[in-house]
Amino acid sequence: MARSTERSATKAPVDPPAISRTQRKRESLGLQDLGKELTLLTPAQLARLQLPEPLLEAVLEARNISKFGALRRQLRYIGRLMHQADRTTILANLSALKAGPRTASAHLHRLERWRTRLIQEDGALGVLTRSYPGCDEAKLRTLVLEAQRERAQGKPPHSFRALLRELRQIVPAEAPQES
Repeated sequence: MARSTERSATKAPVDPPAISRTQRKRESLGLQDLGKELTLLTPAQLARLQLPEPLLEAVLEARNISKFGALRRQLRYIGRLMHQADRTTILANLSALKAGPRTASAHLHRLERWRTRLIQEDGALGVLTRSYPGCDEAKLRTLVLEAQRERAQGKPPHSFRALLRELRQIVPAEAPQES
């Protein structure tokens, strides 16, 4: 009887379940894929990510490798280095870096929608001047009328382009959606 109580007293507390080998392999492959994604970035973009020095050197070296087997080994090495680095910070910085062109593109599309509205709709200029006070309404009205005239006569779109340049100065990049 004494033995059974000794066994139960010396039993270790229950550990959380260990990560399976398959799960570890999936994580490693995910880190290798992230490393491969890092090798496609320019050195300036890599500098903005604030990677640890050994990881940055490994990524820059991988960019210069052309042999398939050597590149695969280097990507595995990058994956091992990624285990030591802060993955969440790297992923957050990478997604912010990728979002930059999307936001610039969205801003350009917003400006193009405003330009189209100004040319096609009569009350759009009033909506724009209420949304963005301080813009030169007379200059915008002139550009809109000239752009309409150019389109009707089939002339080159000089005022059409000038209107977009003027809208770039008026509408900020982080603007609310037009109503």
